[in-house]
Amino acid sequence: MNILVIGGGGFIGSHLSEEILNRHSDWYLTSIDIDSQKVSHLLGNKNFNFVSLDILKESVEEHVKRCDVVLPLAAIANPATYVTDPLRVFELDFEANLRIVKLAVKHNKRLIFPSTSEVYGMCTDVDGFDEEASNCVTGPICKQRWIYSTSKQLLDRVIYAYGDRLNYTLFRPFNWIGPRLDNIESAGHSRVVTKFLSDILRGRNLVLVNGGQQQRCFTYISDGIDALIKILENENKCAERKIFNIGNPNNELSIRSLAEKILYMARNYRSLQKHLDGVSIVEMDSADYYGGSYQDVTRRIPSIRRAKECLGWEPIVGIDDLLQRTMDFYFKW
Repeated sequence: MNILVIGGGGFIGSHLSEEILNRHSDWYLTSIDIDSQKVSHLLGNKNFNFVSLDILKESVEEHVKRCDVVLPLAAIANPATYVTDPLRVFELDFEANLRIVKLAVKHNKRLIFPSTSEVYGMCTDVDGFDEEASNCVTGPICKQRWIYSTSKQLLDRVIYAYGDRLNYTLFRPFNWIGPRLDNIESAGHSRVVTKFLSDILRGRNLVLVNGGQQQRCFTYISDGIDALIKILENENKCAERKIFNIGNPNNELSIRSLAEKILYMARNYRSLQKHLDGVSIVEMDSADYYGGSYQDVTRRIPSIRRAKECLGWEPIVGIDDLLQRTMDFYFKW
């Protein structure tokens, strides 16, 4: 199988590339991105080809023609950017990816598209969000925080609308966490776990937006990648024209509990101990943190029944193990 991963130098793309090469010696992988740092250890593999290319400026059509399946992973997934530069989010997350979807249709290629848990928005289903039954609920137009969610949702609808003309699978990650998630030495992190780790490293307080009462489900990257491998393998066409939530409902906790847990675990790492004395957990209103065009989501929990039944997939890494493995990657004991 020839696989094209666009945005392959990112967090998910790098782990997926690694696992593809580990499991399938007869699969060939082309990874497109503007930075190869996270896949530098793969560059010598004969089944791996990295292409430095900016999809906002250059066409990927020739690469799509040569592949069997395409995964367009490139996207901006940063809440701060949603409210400060929403048009940039729309340009990459919708317009650039729509061009790739159309190329997959034109050249009859299988498409595995990363939707997002954000498409459910303010859905109130208490037993878990269902891929085919739950409502996708977003806020007023003035809350530009929803530009990411609606860009992804519209692409989901476009892909679905192609029907039999496109062999697709949509997957919706729920807070995937693990090594290489972000560079914690730099500022401006998009994910709450690496934001907290970066703040501890700098001796800064952990800021809880709106008190940190939001509930989230965290999924270890190896569990997520295992699901993607099963989608790629597509045994008995089990993944064709389906949507899958890929998350761990057993790892649900509030952002406040997450901050407390990370702060407690940080005391086990020598490289962090000298920074901890000045670190506290503080609260801030979302309007002060993100600006007035932000709107929060209280709870986000997936139903993974469909992934269990169709893919035979179930997550196995618990929250404490997830955090320890991630922190072990970034810090020394």
